[in-house]
This record gives sequence, structure tokens and C-alpha cells, in this order.
Amino acid sequence: MAAIPVTNSISIDDSELDESFIRAGGPGGQNVNKVATAVQLRFDVRRSPSLPNDVAVRLIALAGSRVTQDGVLVITAQSYRTQERNRADARERLLDLIRKASVPPVKRRATKPSKAAKERRREGKAQRSGVKSLRGKVRDE
Repeated sequence: MAAIPVTNSISIDDSELDESFIRAGGPGGQNVNKVATAVQLRFDVRRSPSLPNDVAVRLIALAGSRVTQDGVLVITAQSYRTQERNRADARERLLDLIRKASVPPVKRRATKPSKAAKERRREGKAQRSGVKSLRGKVRDE
């Protein structure tokens, strides 16, 4: 079977993808009742030898409710009227998800506000306090 390139370091074997064709809903006249054009693409994320473990964990988190309890990612494509275009759409959506999951998140570096920023904040608070202190007082003069 052919390997599908995802990134420079990740490629998925075609045998890991399970496609089934179902009837699509929505408009389409009599054709929609006769032809199974929608594609349901299944990819077993947990058992895939092609994905590194950290990428698989991020992919499961990224896919959310599209992943079953067993770790199988299910993508349904029914935007187009032909099986071929729906099939290509489902595969492209899977590859996009894997590409997003292959990018490790950037770790946050803790920063502190500068002295000048702290001073500007204090000056703003003092000014606001002065405005509020002038409200509501009745002066006898």
C-alpha cells in the first residue's frame, strides 16, 4: 500500500484508513436517495504505528468529540455530490488535523511588568481615586 505524506517526519500508510460510504442528507433530488456519496473516514489514533505518542495525544485532544472511546477518529464528509471529492475532503481534513497536532505547543515564559509599567498603573489609580473622591461631597462655603 502507498504511504500518505503528512509532514517531513510523519507519513500514514493507506491501510490504516478505513473508509465507508453512506447516504448523504440534504438537497439533491432523487440522486441523494440512490447513491451513497458521503464518506465516513476512520483512523485508529491509539494503535497507529505511524504517529509518535505525543502527536497522538495532541491529536485526540484536538479532535475532541470526533474521537470514540476506543481512540478511533471519525471524519464524515458530505459537502460534495461525488464520492471522489468527499473522499479527498475527508482525507485532507484528517491530514490537516495531524499537521496541527504535530506542532508542539510553545511553553509559556513567565514575565513580570517593568518598573515603569507599575508606576504608570499607580499613577492611573491615583488619578482615578482623585476623581472619585470629588464625587458626592457637599461642601459648605
